[in-house]
Amino acid sequence: MTETSELQETRAARFRRRLFASRWPLAASTAAIAAVAASPSWTLAACAVAAVVCVVAFAPRGPAAVRNAGKALSSREGRALARIAAEDVAAAVPDPLVVFNASGALVHANQAAEAAFGPLASGISLQLKFRAPEMQALVEKIASGRASSGVVDYAERVPVERVFRVVATSIGNGERLFALVFKDQSEVRRIDRMRADFIANASHELRTPLASIAGFVETLRGPARNDPAARDHFLQIMQNQTSRMARLIDDLLSLSRLEMKPFLSPGARLDVRQILQSVIDSLAPLAADSGVLIEKHVSEAVIEVAGDRDELFQVFENLLENAIKYGQSGGKVVVSIDETAQAGRREVEVTFRDFGPGIPEEHIPRVTERFYRVDVETSRAQKGTGLGLAIVKHILTRHNARLSIRSKVGEGAAFTAHFPAP
Repeated sequence: MTETSELQETRAARFRRRLFASRWPLAASTAAIAAVAASPSWTLAACAVAAVVCVVAFAPRGPAAVRNAGKALSSREGRALARIAAEDVAAAVPDPLVVFNASGALVHANQAAEAAFGPLASGISLQLKFRAPEMQALVEKIASGRASSGVVDYAERVPVERVFRVVATSIGNGERLFALVFKDQSEVRRIDRMRADFIANASHELRTPLASIAGFVETLRGPARNDPAARDHFLQIMQNQTSRMARLIDDLLSLSRLEMKPFLSPGARLDVRQILQSVIDSLAPLAADSGVLIEKHVSEAVIEVAGDRDELFQVFENLLENAIKYGQSGGKVVVSIDETAQAGRREVEVTFRDFGPGIPEEHIPRVTERFYRVDVETSRAQKGTGLGLAIVKHILTRHNARLSIRSKVGEGAAFTAHFPAP
């Protein structure tokens, strides 16, 4: 009902404005009709019609104030658009953008450019600011008019390595102004490099056992054909190598599945103690063979986290297996569960502490990378694939959790999974 009333009022106001704007033609028409009605003379009627035509042709179309206001408004809008087209539009661009003139001097830089490259004062030479030969050639080519646009890749090494795709183009409708837009390609390049490294590492890890198997097959078909002892020995090595390849392929498939769904919706609440006890029971034979005693420091109270049971089992299994294998010289592994509160956030911490040789500090930030090994020979001797901690990190990320590592050479290492308390 209200919308109908508003619509009727709008139409009425529009009608009144049109009526007011046509007041002179209406008045002249009324006078002409009255004159014709009062006198039968055709001459008078013709004069009346001529008067109507003159009034319609020369009468003002609106008040002067209204016309002048419209012109002023148009002028203000034009100036506002000019300002928007310059600094405000540049500020709205999320990528670094700089405007320079035909002499290569900077005219304007948006906030993103100053955040990326530091203070950029008007008037400085771009060729002095960006000293890379490809950047200087691009600026000179665009400013001289030899090209209206251009694209180059620009890299900075300090303070951190960054790579930009720089697009140059002329702007300003004949004002001889030009713009450089910097598109950060660092993350794309990093991902491409990681993909290439991953393929190279995976190929290397698979090639080694394949080469070993191929060599033993050739030996068994040749010199060791009639040597039962050598045959049994070589077949055992081949079985170990095929098992290693199977573990590697399983880990690669696990990583692939995790990366396809990097985030996990909150699952059912799970008792961490039960999962941890299942892991300890499954790895008890390995601990016994390695001469390692597993100690539990766990309270009797139920401690729950939200997540997927199979994935949490895999996390705890990898961490405990690593502690047993690489902390074997310490003879003991301590497993503990604690509830903590930091900065108003409650967490459940599951820690695996070994007393082995420890991890040098420079290696700690990289041990969760794929195929990264602190000691290659020790890792391969322990039948490691170099992917266990990468899988742990991905699963914890899916559970909105994190992994922290504390270690000191000669005193062992502690790996802690931090889960948000439900």
